[in-house]
Amino acid sequence: MAEPDVVVVGQIARDLVLQVDELPAASGTAPVRCRRELLGGKGANQAVALAQLGVAVGLLGVVGDDEIADRLLARARADGVDVAAVVRRAGTPTGLIVDLVDAAGNWHYVQDLPEPTLLAAADVRRAADRLRAARAVLVQLQQPHEAALAAAGCARQAGRLVVLDGAPEERSRAAELLVLADVLRTDARETELLTGARPNDATDGRRAARELLGHGPTLVAVEVDGVGNAFAWPDGDLFVPLSDTPTVDTTGAGDAFVAALTAGLLRGEPRDLVARRAVAAAGATVGHPGGRPELSEEAIGKQLALIPA
Repeated sequence: MAEPDVVVVGQIARDLVLQVDELPAASGTAPVRCRRELLGGKGANQAVALAQLGVAVGLLGVVGDDEIADRLLARARADGVDVAAVVRRAGTPTGLIVDLVDAAGNWHYVQDLPEPTLLAAADVRRAADRLRAARAVLVQLQQPHEAALAAAGCARQAGRLVVLDGAPEERSRAAELLVLADVLRTDARETELLTGARPNDATDGRRAARELLGHGPTLVAVEVDGVGNAFAWPDGDLFVPLSDTPTVDTTGAGDAFVAALTAGLLRGEPRDLVARRAVAAAGATVGHPGGRPELSEEAIGKQLALIPA
């Protein structure tokens, strides 16, 4: 396996997806229409998506020392993901995410992700050589702040492309992360955490993206929920509407988006093409239950054709 061009720092979990017509009421039951058990977690989803896009990718996250971890790591290797840096935490069960998806495409998560299943700053420091060797480091901010800060700082010091996905829950801690970032991607809730306002339309999205650009990144992508994504860079901005495609489950759409964004930047593609391909990758993920991406040039091409000009 080639040395990773990108190292993804983020969550690894067993993902149990259950598709139902509707959630049961208290003390009630509901039949499952579709069941999928997958390698999941945002970090793993992003790594798999990058591998599908032809990028040599490694993953830094935590699993337990159980049989489930064995299966997940085997699946990741089969997907073309380098898992040499994955931490196996003794005495810790591997994280579990249960994704209940109703007929309207709404997801409801039940998750068991105790602290030992998350990265610590010491875990990151032990993987520092791998972070420095990559061309880009993608840091998923659902990890503890100190671990995310250590990863972003290590990559920044080595002159690597630093991609941040998300926002810290404490707004006061955002500044020290954003100043380390080259690229920032936030969903609507995370944008509100960082700016104090949730974008409702393209104008709001552009405004928020330009505001966040002033905190350090050179490219910002902001979701406007159900509408599209706004992008801003020092000498331009762009709004890309969502593709006109049926939605089964939005889980993993953001992960595919960030993966395609990172891949395009590494390939030196123009900003407008990078933006449209990122939105297309998200669209290619919402048509099936669960967050596992299914990206290919054909899938992205079909979605590009569905995005309004």
